[in-house]
Amino acid sequence: EMQLVESGGGLVQPGGSLRLSCAASGFTFSNYWMYWVRKPPGKGLGWVSAIDYRGINTQYIDSVKGRFTISRNNAENTLYLEMTNLKPEDTGVYYCANKREVTDVVYAARGQGTQVTVSS
Repeated sequence: EMQLVESGGGLVQPGGSLRLSCAASGFTFSNYWMYWVRKPPGKGLGWVSAIDYRGINTQYIDSVKGRFTISRNNAENTLYLEMTNLKPEDTGVYYCANKREVTDVVYAARGQGTQVTVSS
């Protein structure tokens, strides 16, 4: 059974930083595209960043470019999201998710999420 477990969320002031981690198990991690998606309060789920199998191709939504960095360690089956210069609009529940192919419509699995709150 695929399992994704996020950690690292918390309360941070605007301008602060957080590093999210996602521990993966139950599948061959290096065979999947990995994603960070978030659900802001009162809004729907949306993807934030993606990374290919080997960590070479990375993608970001415009609002986080230059502030967030996605990375992965295939030897340790772990996905990361380094977040800097955080803004109140970054608040939400952050989930990691995976797809076997980037063209897949739905995620194969999604974790339980970790709360990120940016507030003074």
